[in-house]
Amino acid sequence: MDEVVGVVIAAAGKGQRMKTDINKQFLLLAGQPVLKYSVETFSALKEVSQVVVVAHPQEVEHCRRLLGNERVQVVAGGKERQDSVYLGLRTLAQDTKLVAVHDGARPLLSSALVLSLLHKATEWGAVIPAVPVKDTLKEVTDDGVIVSTLDRTKIWQAQTPQVFPYRSLVYAYEQALAEGFYATDDASLYERYCGRVRVITGDYRNIKITTPDDLLIAEALIRASRSDSLKERNRQ
Repeated sequence: MDEVVGVVIAAAGKGQRMKTDINKQFLLLAGQPVLKYSVETFSALKEVSQVVVVAHPQEVEHCRRLLGNERVQVVAGGKERQDSVYLGLRTLAQDTKLVAVHDGARPLLSSALVLSLLHKATEWGAVIPAVPVKDTLKEVTDDGVIVSTLDRTKIWQAQTPQVFPYRSLVYAYEQALAEGFYATDDASLYERYCGRVRVITGDYRNIKITTPDDLLIAEALIRASRSDSLKERNRQ
């Protein structure tokens, strides 16, 4: 891959639903901070030129010490996730061609998924991972009355990293800033200001740590993965 690839990892959020005063991305997961997993995944890839972690302004130094990775830049974020990602984008080198934006609270990211996204982005432009929803989804009113049952065959749950042409995504962010428009993910901004975004099948294991239960699920997935790896080595 000839393109210069930059990565922005959003890690400035506190995560109120974790019911702890500690930034959820600094919580230990199988003996290692949640954030460190995805940082190491990106850092290990030769295709990635630059990794920027956007931390809460009061946690920048702590984050640098915690990661201990010379390949990673840690910069201060803004008030909202969108503000933080924009600051991360501005930190990347100007010759960056593709940018992957990832939530630091998704620790179980596989290098295979990252590489698949990067290769598809060189072909399509903008691409995100997503998984088909498993449950029946209902649209309801504010007082809990069902309005409709959604066709789940057309509903996919978006994940990160989301990959875009760098300059196009910066343009989308600048337009959003000028309009005061905020979206829930980067793809929404790109769709609004730049054009179509494609979806590839993500990974159900690529969960976001949002509640204490998610931390338990992630621990179980890591233990299962390590057990499978050990069994495979013993067979060789």
